[in-house]
Amino acid sequence: MKRILLPAFACMLLASGCASIVSRTKYPVQIVSAPDQASFTITNRKGLEVAVGTTPATVMLKSSGGYFKRAIYSIKFTKDGYEPRVVTLESDVNGWYFGNIVIGGALGFLIIDPATGAMYRINQKKVEGVLPQVTSSIKQESPSLRILSVDEIPGEMKSQLIRIN
Repeated sequence: MKRILLPAFACMLLASGCASIVSRTKYPVQIVSAPDQASFTITNRKGLEVAVGTTPATVMLKSSGGYFKRAIYSIKFTKDGYEPRVVTLESDVNGWYFGNIVIGGALGFLIIDPATGAMYRINQKKVEGVLPQVTSSIKQESPSLRILSVDEIPGEMKSQLIRIN
């Protein structure tokens, strides 16, 4: 029995990543805002939309953005009467990932943990978007071009005209 268990245990250690064993690849993140009931959109590092909702909410976000790439999320908060805000959320290297060095799991260090995303983790449990209220309701008009005939120009401005040939 010992002859079977020892090689099986050795294979398990060599074929697994330390962070993959002890950690996860998706983390719950609470999305809140001041004021409440703001809309939010979360996009990943590739610009793809991964979550949409209204605050307060909890979303599950992947800790990895790809092989050897940590996740970077952009969270945009919007609400009528308030200025929009964008908050960035980034994952960090998982401390358990370095357990592969101690155990000697080269496969876990180079392949398994980076491929599964377990080499990263999201430490931030809560993201808050503070939206300042819009202070002015006066909309500025965009500049426009108006073409006039020489006859429509007031006499006092005709002296400032420049002839273009």
